[in-house]
Amino acid sequence: MVIIGIGNVLQKDDGLGVYAATYLNENYTFSQEIQIINGGVEGIHLLNILEENDHIVILDCLQLNDAPASIYAIPAQEISGYGLNNGGAHEIGILQCMDMLELQGKEIPEAIVIGIVPGEVTFEFGLSKVLVDAFEGYISVVLQYLNKHGIQHTKKETLTALTEIMDRAKDPSGVMI
Repeated sequence: MVIIGIGNVLQKDDGLGVYAATYLNENYTFSQEIQIINGGVEGIHLLNILEENDHIVILDCLQLNDAPASIYAIPAQEISGYGLNNGGAHEIGILQCMDMLELQGKEIPEAIVIGIVPGEVTFEFGLSKVLVDAFEGYISVVLQYLNKHGIQHTKKETLTALTEIMDRAKDPSGVMI
């Protein structure tokens, strides 16, 4: 299984997927081998990841007509091609990768988007208060999904706070996974 955090940390809430992937990687160990990737705004460059894996979890913001911080778990095939993700080129990119695999007659991985409705998408680092407040709930949904698929988690002894992860994004030498 591969977890891909998608988003642009330069656009406030749009960076949530990247922050969530880093948070999971730094704060949890898992009962099975899983790969956690900071997909950022890579979009089409993630095609090989989709080709090489049979189960993908995409962490991202979803531009849906709902209250900020509303959390959704939607099979990627259900939203692929429908333009629900119109928040940025990266969102379209990864879903278009799924479409490309299908057009090429290749196996499409089981993929789910665990998304959250953003509060603010603007040129600023960090997350809006509404998403910071909802962050633990969002992580809980991701962990529940993993548990449902037989992947247990254990919190590490030393935890990295979300605020520290967001601060590192501001520093060009900060490592985000």
